[in-house]
Amino acid sequence: MKNAAILTFALMLNTGLFSMQAEAAGDAEAGQKLFTRICGGCHQVGTSARGSFGPHLNAIFGRPAGSTTDYQYSTAMKSSGVIWTRETLTAYIEAPKEVVPGTRMIFWGLSDPEKIENLLAYLQTFQPQ
Repeated sequence: MKNAAILTFALMLNTGLFSMQAEAAGDAEAGQKLFTRICGGCHQVGTSARGSFGPHLNAIFGRPAGSTTDYQYSTAMKSSGVIWTRETLTAYIEAPKEVVPGTRMIFWGLSDPEKIENLLAYLQTFQPQ
C-alpha cells in the first residue's frame, strides 16, 4: 500500500512537471492572435514579409539587432550590440526602451509572461528549419 502511494505521488509530480514544461513553451496559436493584434500593425512575418513601419521578424532568434537590410533602423538599435534570444526578446517586449535606450519603437511593453511566451512561440514558427 505504501509503495502504491509513493508511485501515485511520483506520477502526479511527474505529470505536473511535464505540464509546466509545456506551458513554458508557449502557445503559438494564441501568440498568432496576439501578434496580429499588437505587433502586426508594424511588423510582418511569413514568406512575403518585409520591413514596413517596423522590420520583419522572420528568423529573429539569433539575429543581431538592427541587421535586416529592408528597414531603416535607429542609430540606437544598430549600435545596441543586442543579439535576439528568448531572454533578450522577453526583456525587450517587456520594456523596449530599457533594453535599447533611444529605440524608435513605440510600444508600451507587455508584462504578462504567458502572453510573451505565446508570442515567442509564434515567432519561433518563422525560424529556418
